[in-house]
Amino acid sequence: MMNISFIGAGNVASSLGNLLSQAGHSVKYGTQNPAGNQLSVSDAISAAEIVCFAIPYFAMDAVLSENKSVLAGKIVIDITNAINMADWSPMFLGDDSGGEQTARLLPQSKVVKAFNTIFADAMKIDKQEFNGNKLTAFIASDDQDASAIVKQLADDAGFNGLIVGGIKNARHLEAIAHLNISIAFSGVGTHAGFTYVQRKA
Repeated sequence: MMNISFIGAGNVASSLGNLLSQAGHSVKYGTQNPAGNQLSVSDAISAAEIVCFAIPYFAMDAVLSENKSVLAGKIVIDITNAINMADWSPMFLGDDSGGEQTARLLPQSKVVKAFNTIFADAMKIDKQEFNGNKLTAFIASDDQDASAIVKQLADDAGFNGLIVGGIKNARHLEAIAHLNISIAFSGVGTHAGFTYVQRKA
């Protein structure tokens, strides 16, 4: 069992958190204005081994900078995507990515980009499989041990975790997310996602 905190309590955080909780992990939520069982951001971070950020991209810089010291040594999962909140269109970051920015802001943390390519609507136990196939949770990090732990979390949550290399590959994960959003807005909707398949020799 891992102690996991989500910063943010929206659809993605609550849906993924529920999957991880049902898999036997301890899950808490931290918000700027905690209500009910929610904690403050700093208290949620302090209580966790793994901290998942599911907040708007534009809020990341301030929140990470403010909590940099308490995040040191922890696994930090960046679930964010750089989108314009008005219309969900992509914010183009050039030769960079949100995941890489998080890693630069938190050099003492083990930063992992993951779960950002999966819609909240597909983070439900009864809606995770598509024609018998599980969705792929792509995982990018420069820390191999952290990648392996997050892969296990992804598998525990009912996805197929796939480690795709270093944090630089967060650029590709974020591009996949933007494509997923674009397809959804074309009329397909958010009960959809990507599955990576490989033929075994």
